[in-house]
Amino acid sequence: MAAIWVALAVMLVATAQVVAAAPVTAPAFLWAPKNYGLSSSEAKEVVHYQTLSPKSLAKSVLEEGGWSNLVCSKDGPQKNVDVAVLFLGSKLQSSDISKDKQADPALADTLKLSFSSSELSMAFPYVAISEDEALENSLLSGFTENCEDGSRGNHITYTDTCAASSESMKKHSSMDSIQDLVKSRMGNNPTGQTELIVFCSGGFKDNVKSEGELLSEVVSVLNKSGAKYSILYASQPYGLLENTSELPLARYLAEKTNETKPILEKCDGECQLKSTLLEGVFVGLVLLIILISGLCCMMGIDTPSRFEAAQD
Repeated sequence: MAAIWVALAVMLVATAQVVAAAPVTAPAFLWAPKNYGLSSSEAKEVVHYQTLSPKSLAKSVLEEGGWSNLVCSKDGPQKNVDVAVLFLGSKLQSSDISKDKQADPALADTLKLSFSSSELSMAFPYVAISEDEALENSLLSGFTENCEDGSRGNHITYTDTCAASSESMKKHSSMDSIQDLVKSRMGNNPTGQTELIVFCSGGFKDNVKSEGELLSEVVSVLNKSGAKYSILYASQPYGLLENTSELPLARYLAEKTNETKPILEKCDGECQLKSTLLEGVFVGLVLLIILISGLCCMMGIDTPSRFEAAQD
């Protein structure tokens, strides 16, 4: 009997470790209003349900989304796309996609409209978020690693919230600066290289708009300019990189400040996953205990091996 209880304890500890190690996933979306020759196959509203790492996402975007023609250094004809945008959010998790009530309705509406109305659109609902590296670094290094010659051949600019690898790189601090950049690329681009613009979390340091409003404004600026563009939206929920040794405590504390109320007032995707698994474990343990107790009771019943013959 003692061995059975030891086995149950080991099973409970192992299950708790699996639950604690469950990765946080966030969605990514790639779209372009026109195909622009990026993909030879029909790539409209394609959904990849596999759980991908950020670098696997970068590989899929290059190979299936046609970004290898935009961000890799290749000799040949001029690029068909003027601007590629890597927009990095911090609000959306995989579990938020199916919710009726969104924390940022403008973000959900912009993503839905852009995804459904574009000729080239791909969705990656489950991208596992790394706790050790910022998402922009993972994606950009993934682009570099998966380019055939191991280098990026496009111009790259950042918004001023990005931790760019070089402080000498020009960083844009407003949407007007981005608009001027797009206009300059439209008017003077003799090399035909695609401009890669990286919007990090928050967009700009002085930004007061929501993530959805900022993304909608980016799309509007590109549409009005007449530029040929493609956008990759990816999300890294805020708080995962701060004090990673003390997650999930840091994850909770990062969502609140002394001046604001907690952003996560309800059980999010990670919370729901853990609670569901724990419920299953507890129900299984109860049923197993009932089964073992019943078997022990049956084994403890003493019945005679012989019955006396009935006397007339």
